[in-house]
Amino acid sequence: MQVVLGSDKDGFELKEFVKGYLEKQGIDVIDVTPEPAKNFIDSSLAVTKKVLQDGIKKAIMFDEYGVGSTMASGKVKGMVTANVEEERTAHMTALHNGAKAIALGSGIVSKELAKTIIKRYLETDYAGGRHQVRLNMLEEMI
Repeated sequence: MQVVLGSDKDGFELKEFVKGYLEKQGIDVIDVTPEPAKNFIDSSLAVTKKVLQDGIKKAIMFDEYGVGSTMASGKVKGMVTANVEEERTAHMTALHNGAKAIALGSGIVSKELAKTIIKRYLETDYAGGRHQVRLNMLEEMI
């Protein structure tokens, strides 16, 4: 499995922690911000571009609250990103919304919580079926 990661300066420490955690799990990490981006718009758009160009199914964005990255990424046609602060939302947004990325806020999500959120997100496949109509609608927006 490949996972794209990207962060601004406020989420960089959490991104680096998560990067190490994922690599220990044998996950192929693509880090589009080996140095922190100047702001969440730059980092989230770098993640979004990589996901859409290469057809990668899972990505994680980091900033202070997660909201900024979610908003910036969501402006790009074809991208579905969810701001996630707990495990259930990570599971459901992957299962029902086909989220290509989640955004975590370093000012809200601890390192240990980030691990459990990411585990749920990565282990959950998109269900398709009745949800596909809405996913198509989301991907066609903008």
